[in-house]
Amino acid sequence: MKVKNALLIIDAQFDFCNPKGSLFVEGADADMKRLAAWIKTNKHKIGHITLTLDNHPVNDISHPSFWHDAGGNFPKPFTPISANDIHMGKWVPRFFREEAIHYVESLEEQGEFGHYIWPYHCLIGSHGASIDKTIMEALIEWSWDGKYYHTILKGTNPLTEHFGVFRANIPIPGQPETQLNEQLIDSLRKFDTIFLAGEARSHCVANSLKQVMDEAPSLIEKLVILDDCMSDVAGMGHLGIPIFERAREIGIRFSSTKAALSK
Repeated sequence: MKVKNALLIIDAQFDFCNPKGSLFVEGADADMKRLAAWIKTNKHKIGHITLTLDNHPVNDISHPSFWHDAGGNFPKPFTPISANDIHMGKWVPRFFREEAIHYVESLEEQGEFGHYIWPYHCLIGSHGASIDKTIMEALIEWSWDGKYYHTILKGTNPLTEHFGVFRANIPIPGQPETQLNEQLIDSLRKFDTIFLAGEARSHCVANSLKQVMDEAPSLIEKLVILDDCMSDVAGMGHLGIPIFERAREIGIRFSSTKAALSK
């Protein structure tokens, strides 16, 4: 009998999930232990696993070195940058000025997530971008009977952030890596149930959920949120609350790793 359960893991990476990571999400280490144990317990009931991996260049629009003030100083992590800040000269993009202004203005027009500077994280090829060790061990055991997990890179374009797994926050014309990932949607559509887990609940999980509701409605009835396998960026949990409330209102299922899989 073909296994009809899929698992989509968002950004289970060292920098987010390990206390020594540059953008550690408090609680993520425990989340990953629960998720890894769940994978091992249900390894014969999970037919497909896809992991998204955040990957950024150093001079990413969300990193300090992309910006400077009048004195040439880089902003500190968790500094908000508004379009007005840019127009007033408080913060100046060091690269691609027009594109950077367009990005920040477009975020503000969406009215959900403003632009913040993050610590350098998940740099391309770095240890910080690697899969969390606990999850990696579970993936290896899950694979032993002939299955193959899949990985999808996101965030590689320096001129737009890529919170949600299905597309960048602001897609860039002519840049396919920022556009809606129809191939990923099609691959998940084949399964009866899609379990969603990962980090961070307030940002990448919330945005992925929103993208399902807005742009991949065929997945809505299949989706199950493993809500004990995700945590918020400290002080920013409020950003994801409206998205999760909307998901509950339209009937998206929520569960935990304590619930047994029946098949």
